[in-house]
Amino acid sequence: EVQLVESGGGLVQAGGSLRLSCAASGFTFDDYAIGWFRQAPGKEREGVSCISSSDGMTYYADSVKGRFTISSDNAKNTVYLQMNSLKPEDTAVYYCVADRSSCFNRFDHWGPGTQVTVSS
Repeated sequence: EVQLVESGGGLVQAGGSLRLSCAASGFTFDDYAIGWFRQAPGKEREGVSCISSSDGMTYYADSVKGRFTISSDNAKNTVYLQMNSLKPEDTAVYYCVADRSSCFNRFDHWGPGTQVTVSS
């Protein structure tokens, strides 16, 4: 069974940091690009960041450049999103997405999401 499980969300004050993890199982991790989407009430779903497990190519949305860093540990089948200098507008449910071709292309698998709340 294909599974993506997010962890690391929570409540943090503005300016603080969180690290999200996406643990993958049930498919060949090295063949996929793994990304993060976020969805806030009343706002458009946004592709935040993505990494290719094979070559390490990364993508960042303009809204998070310089603050967020994505990385992967292929031995653990896990992708991390380090989030620094968090702002209230970063508040959203964050979803891990696995794509077997390239970043934000096929959207083959989704995790259940983890809540990130940033207080003023």
